[in-house]
Amino acid sequence: MLTLARWLVAGGSEVWACAAIVPALLQTLLLGIGGALLISLAAVPAAWLSIRVAGRHNHWIEACYYLGSALPGIVVALALVSLTVQWLRLLYQTLFTLLLAYLLLFVPRALVSLRTAISQAPMELENIARSLGRSPRQALWATTLRLAAPGFAASFALVFLVIINELTATLLLAPNGTRTLAMVFWIRSSEIDSAQAAPYALIMVLMSLPLTWILYEQSKRVAGR
Repeated sequence: MLTLARWLVAGGSEVWACAAIVPALLQTLLLGIGGALLISLAAVPAAWLSIRVAGRHNHWIEACYYLGSALPGIVVALALVSLTVQWLRLLYQTLFTLLLAYLLLFVPRALVSLRTAISQAPMELENIARSLGRSPRQALWATTLRLAAPGFAASFALVFLVIINELTATLLLAPNGTRTLAMVFWIRSSEIDSAQAAPYALIMVLMSLPLTWILYEQSKRVAGR
C-alpha cells in the first residue's frame, strides 16, 4: 500500500483521468461475477456426491475436477487455443472459451469450500424433511443447500478473487477488445509506467478486501471460533 501510495502521489490526478479505468473495471466485474457463479454452481454436484454418496466412481469424478488446477494456466490456455483454432474456430477468443478455461483452472477452489460446508449439514435433516412430506429435491433445498449457503458464498468469493487477478488465460483467450484491470496493469507495468499502473493495482486491492473478509469469517466459523 505504501508503494502504491507513492506512485499515486507521483502521478498526481492525471493517472485517474485515463478513460480505460471504468471499462476495465466493468469488464473485470463481468468476468469475475460470471465466472465465480458458473464455477461455484458447477462444483455443487461433485461436492454433494463426494459427501453424500460413497463409492469409487464418485472419488474418480472428484479427482477429475483437480486435474485442471494441477496444470499451469498457460498450458490450459494454449490447449484451448489449439483446440478452437483447429476444430472450433467459431469459439476462438469468445467469452465461452474464456469461461471454460476459468472452469478448468479454478473449480477445485470452489469444491474445497463447498465440500466443507455440505459435510457440516447432517444427512438426518434431509431425512426428517422428507418424512414431513417434502420431496427429495425440496428436502435438499430446505436443509443441506441452505446450510451450505455460507460455503457457497466463500467459494464464490475465492473464485472471484482469483479471476480478477488472472492474466495468462485472459490474455490468450479473451475476446478482442477485452481489457481487464489485470491486463491493463500488466501493459502499463511492461511499459515501466508505474504511476499509470498504480490505479489499477489499487482498485484490485480494494475489490479484494471485502471478499477476503468473507473468507476470513468463514474460516473462523469452520474452525469453531
